[in-house]
Amino acid sequence: MPVMNIDPVPQSHDGFYARNNPYQVNGPKGFTEFKLMEENEDLYARFDFPGVTKESLRILVEPLKKAVFVFGDAPKEFRHDSSHRKYGAVTGLVCDCCEISNIQCFVGDGVVRLILSKKKINLHFPSSFGGATMPNVPFLARIINGYNPEVSDIIHGMCADSMVAVAGGHPLGPVTLPHPSVLEGSTSAYESKHLPNGGLFLRIDMPGVPNDRFTMTVESDGGITVIGRAPPAMHDSSGREYRGKVAVVPLAYDNRRIKVIAKHGVIRLIIPPF
Repeated sequence: MPVMNIDPVPQSHDGFYARNNPYQVNGPKGFTEFKLMEENEDLYARFDFPGVTKESLRILVEPLKKAVFVFGDAPKEFRHDSSHRKYGAVTGLVCDCCEISNIQCFVGDGVVRLILSKKKINLHFPSSFGGATMPNVPFLARIINGYNPEVSDIIHGMCADSMVAVAGGHPLGPVTLPHPSVLEGSTSAYESKHLPNGGLFLRIDMPGVPNDRFTMTVESDGGITVIGRAPPAMHDSSGREYRGKVAVVPLAYDNRRIKVIAKHGVIRLIIPPF
């Protein structure tokens, strides 16, 4: 019996628990999470960018200080990865009376978290053109178009002196959705590749899971199950858990040969041939 991958299977007859990730089994759904903090009306935003580090993140403020663009690069960490990945997302104000005054950024375990503050502006005078130089318009259009009702969490604005962008998670469904913030590279949270030597390579995104919260078990039937637990951080509504059977090996297989690489919210398995 060869080493075989197992494609993601829905958790119920109704479909996947979270259509943004086939292995998520609890916690908030969706590629993003937004929260308006009641005490000061700052906006908290969480973006899942698996593979991205603090060093590879770029934040740009548009000239009128109404929007914040977030870009991240996830390099091709392993030779069997299909490609690198580039991410881009946008959020910000929807009112005319305020501008973004401060940005706090936190990156870890493949998740980008922002806290955006705002301040009132004098409407009698034009706003100053501050911030970073923006990239070309077609590139921005790709990011903005990623947020639409068909494929992603929708950024909706509510303005009563506010800066809110709120969206619910996706309902159950038979298929998972492509990551709307991926500008280049794979939009899937799962990748498998049969290697020339008969082995198997797997990449599984589990954003928010620290390196020491990944586990892999080999069941008595040869099935390989991966589990990742993402604890809540900062203003997340709750933690998340990922779980799924991803491959099967022969019963006499030496499980110690399996190599597990956990890094930046991504787990990779290299399973040598029997």
